[in-house]
Amino acid sequence: MKKMTLLFFVLSLSGCATKYQTMGLTGGVDSQQITSDRYRIVARGNGYTSSVIIQDYVLLKAAETTKSAGATHFVVLGANDASSTVVSQTAGYSQTNFVGRSAFTTYNPGSTFSTLKPGQDVYIQVFKLKPNEAPPVGATSADEVIKFVSPRVLRAEE
Repeated sequence: MKKMTLLFFVLSLSGCATKYQTMGLTGGVDSQQITSDRYRIVARGNGYTSSVIIQDYVLLKAAETTKSAGATHFVVLGANDASSTVVSQTAGYSQTNFVGRSAFTTYNPGSTFSTLKPGQDVYIQVFKLKPNEAPPVGATSADEVIKFVSPRVLRAEE
């Protein structure tokens, strides 16, 4: 019974994670052109999104951006952790009960909690290789990333 409850809880939370979509209120991923062959990939998640999911979003967006630019491979030039932590607090409360001439007060101070919102900024350079041309050192095939990463990415409903 506990396993079923845990499974339901995990599945219900996974529906709240940031989906692969353009940047919006709950996060997303975007590509911004910097030069003719360099791009910045920006990805942000909400408190229910894992950093691994954000990494997949960045890789997939880099591959899709490479293909849209008419290129075949990309190299990651640099990356920055753009995660943020939000600190929240629940309200405290007190309750007083009267029994005869006596009053009893119970106080709950509330609680403070932190939520990690993962994010990444990645800079890539794209390359259009000719048939049988060797890719640069560290280059990644856009087609292979799309083939292997795309199936595990949760996309927003169109």
